[in-house]
Amino acid sequence: MSFKTALLAATAVVSLALPAFADGMMVTDSYARTSHMGGKSGAAFIVIQNHTGEDDRLVNATADVSKRVELHTHIESAEGIMQMVHVEEGFPVKAGESIMMQRGGQHVMFMGITKPFLQGEMIDVTLTFEKAGDVQVQVPVDLERKPMHGKMNHGEMKHGQMKKDGDS
Repeated sequence: MSFKTALLAATAVVSLALPAFADGMMVTDSYARTSHMGGKSGAAFIVIQNHTGEDDRLVNATADVSKRVELHTHIESAEGIMQMVHVEEGFPVKAGESIMMQRGGQHVMFMGITKPFLQGEMIDVTLTFEKAGDVQVQVPVDLERKPMHGKMNHGEMKHGQMKKDGDS
């Protein structure tokens, strides 16, 4: 591994460890990637924790890396085929709970990417919530990350049963 590659990887790891806060919304463990090198579409996968004390809803996302940015998820068609769809109403984020935007589920979709995503670079994304407003997030590009290779194994978390600091 070259020094430049190692430095970029270290920067991405440090960036993943630094959460973004805004009005009680905490964004952690984010990363972005394209479907393939030079691809015209990509996605950001983000963990959002609601510490505001009231339910909220992620209603929009914007970024200057693509012509269009939408909130997407996957649903199963009547024929049993998984399809990606735009979720116009956004994603609810209940008070004291988290949502995991991950591959095969909810995510921020970039369509018509205007410049290549390069390993270790940062993408500025604005997440808009109904109540908390805009949250600015820097999302690292990680083209090497495999599903479930973040800081946490999100697939095993019981978010409705998570304890807050001070709970016993």
